Amino acid sequence: MAAYCLGLGDDALVYAQRLGEWISRAPQIEEDMALGNVGLDLLGQARALLTHAGELDGGGRSEDDLAYFRDEREFRNVHLVEQPRGDFGFEMARLLWFASYQCELYARLTTSSDPVLAGVAEKAVKETTYHRDHAEQWVVRLGDGTDESHRRMQDALVAVSPYVAELFDDDDVSVAAAEAGVGVLPSTLREPVLDRVTQVVELATLTMPEQSRWRSRGGREGIHSQVMGYLLAEMQHIARSHPGATW
Repeated sequence: MAAYCLGLGDDALVYAQRLGEWISRAPQIEEDMALGNVGLDLLGQARALLTHAGELDGGGRSEDDLAYFRDEREFRNVHLVEQPRGDFGFEMARLLWFASYQCELYARLTTSSDPVLAGVAEKAVKETTYHRDHAEQWVVRLGDGTDESHRRMQDALVAVSPYVAELFDDDDVSVAAAEAGVGVLPSTLREPVLDRVTQVVELATLTMPEQSRWRSRGGREGIHSQVMGYLLAEMQHIARSHPGATW
């Protein structure tokens, strides 16, 4: 149960860190604010899930301990959320897949037998519905826009594609959580998420990419891509340089 919450919390934490990189870099000042707010929503989910994971594992670790004082191999997020910031089209393609996945996941987790997880999911459903809607509007706007925006949005879908399948892998932790009535089997989310994303892609006059020969895997076991170490160095630098510091 602790490991299951840790995986979901790490997804949210790491993607919040990536979205924070958009502040002052988005194409519009309103989009700076929008992506910042999406990141804050994910950070709130991460805080609740990491706190719960710390309570469950019996090690006495706080949310800060889990966020700032674990090494790369101890993180359990999927590769999709740790990939470096690309152009705006890449970010909307990533957000479309991830928010669609989270929407379906948290809708089902509202009936989890764990009351804390069910409570986190109840709040997260509203947030991720907004995140998904935001990404959908941009994907349609860019895909059905100019020749240049169409080309770049199509390229973004191709770039994100190798990292999507990992969202729906049934690792040992998720299987155990599902069997206990606490979690959701990731593979059961694939069809509804794929249907939703396909509808958006078609509305945007884009094409779903063919499945690439290479795909990411291993994030739930602590095996990450090269960029993860750089992300953690930036995210954990202050806490590790000044352990125990308070405002």
